[in-house]
Amino acid sequence: MKIEIESKNPNALLDRTEVSFVADHRGEGSPKRADVKAKLAEALAVGKDKVIIDHMETEFGMGVSKGYAKVYGSAESAKKFEKNYLLARNGLAEPKKVAKK
Repeated sequence: MKIEIESKNPNALLDRTEVSFVADHRGEGSPKRADVKAKLAEALAVGKDKVIIDHMETEFGMGVSKGYAKVYGSAESAKKFEKNYLLARNGLAEPKKVAKK
């Protein structure tokens, strides 16, 4: 799998960089979020705990996934600004249990 970064936009107010990327995985299945997160962290030279993948969509029959990620200055900043479900998807928090009525 190859990761190509299409755009990087710094956001100093929220202590993050917003990244659009393309993951080329021809001949393989859709990539796991953890694998893409590790490749993005390697490409941007940051720790995996600072990368939050917001969304990622695979194009049908193409072997290419496009996505949007946020790279925070610290893990504490990520926990401060991100919603709990995104933190849980990216392995930085436990999902909240919702009580059924």
